[in-house]
Amino acid sequence: MNNKQQQPDKAAAGTKGATDIGWLARRSLHIGLLSFGGPAAQIALLHKEFVADGKRISEARFLNALNYCMLLPGPEAQQLATYCGWIVAGTRGGIVSGLLFIAPGAIAMLALSLVYVTFGASPIVASLFFGIKAGVLAIVLQALIRLAGRAMTSTAAFAIAAASFCALFFLDLPFPQVIVAAGLCGLGLPRRAGEAGPDPVDPAPPGRHTLHARALRILCAGLVLWGLPVAAGLVLLSPDHVLADIAAFFSTMALVSFGGAYALLSYMAQVAVETNGWLTAGEMLDGLGLAETTPGPLILVTQFVGFLGGHRAPAPFDPLIAGILAAGLTTWVTFAPSFVFVLAGAPYVDRIREITWLSNVLSAITAAVVGTILNLSLWFAINVVFAEVGAFEGGWISAPLPVLASVQPWSLAIAAGAGVMLFALKRGIAEVVIAASLAGLVVRMGGLSG
Repeated sequence: MNNKQQQPDKAAAGTKGATDIGWLARRSLHIGLLSFGGPAAQIALLHKEFVADGKRISEARFLNALNYCMLLPGPEAQQLATYCGWIVAGTRGGIVSGLLFIAPGAIAMLALSLVYVTFGASPIVASLFFGIKAGVLAIVLQALIRLAGRAMTSTAAFAIAAASFCALFFLDLPFPQVIVAAGLCGLGLPRRAGEAGPDPVDPAPPGRHTLHARALRILCAGLVLWGLPVAAGLVLLSPDHVLADIAAFFSTMALVSFGGAYALLSYMAQVAVETNGWLTAGEMLDGLGLAETTPGPLILVTQFVGFLGGHRAPAPFDPLIAGILAAGLTTWVTFAPSFVFVLAGAPYVDRIREITWLSNVLSAITAAVVGTILNLSLWFAINVVFAEVGAFEGGWISAPLPVLASVQPWSLAIAAGAGVMLFALKRGIAEVVIAASLAGLVVRMGGLSG
């Protein structure tokens, strides 16, 4: 009798799970198609769909999820989408929500990359990107000002930001080293007045071993899936093939990607542009402009970088096939860790928030990210405003040095106009990019700039 009574309950649970997944898939695809405007706009959209309208997640739990995602490397909006899916429908829900948040933007970025390599040399396309580069400069400056306003709250933060900038701009140190050093500085910062001492060790609640076993299974499965395409590439191709280099570089970057895409761009420029020559500084700016106008995480600019790297070193593939493979590999190794971090760590969120020393580490890393974006802003400005860039070399110090006679006044004017739209008129990023591209078209096609 008991077995018969239990059967309808199981069926009802299965129906509810299927309903949750169906609702989640529709809502997540809707979010993925509309997720323009960067992390702040995407987080607001997730709040609207899951909390305000969908009523599937409480305000408190949404904020807890956001705090956890802010601690992780990687795109916080995509991680939050994954977390919201996990709350609604478990591990399957997290995978569905996270994938559908990324997919529309990834497909759009791949299509634009194909258009870029096919038609990028045409005068019209070149003119559009002339304006986009200048508009992106204003957008990066806006990101710098916003983050600095939140992060620069102490003398130590200013010192860490300044040291980060100098390490990158003058000493050309790798971005991962800067982030690790900042985190170590955070460990050494004094606790704020009234802050708790060492965290107490809570007694293990019932089911804790089961929880640990689940997290371990997800970590192991995630690491295997993350590395599988990379291992397959190494088996089928030589270890020094560009696809292997792309996999290694973007896998490393995924683990140190604190601060979002703007913080990573200087690291990408350092390796992809200056070290490996996968693309030029101007093309990096073009890729960021494309990412700004597509839905999904801004970090999808990595897909554009990977596409160009594969397209230009295709053997033994056709260039377009090589570009598509490289773009897919880049996207996989960039986002796979985010799924692992969220799905393995979500059940521990309440405990993680009690670890008081993490706030100091995160604050120090955020301050370093301010210095990183300042480095990026200056690098962009030099490459946008000046047609020719040299280099200053002196002992351990090296830095880009613009040729002052090569200043491009129309680039400066478009960047200034984009700044007015962003700061004075409060227009959206997509509007600014479109306006800047049209201004570039008028300037170049009108013969006002060579």
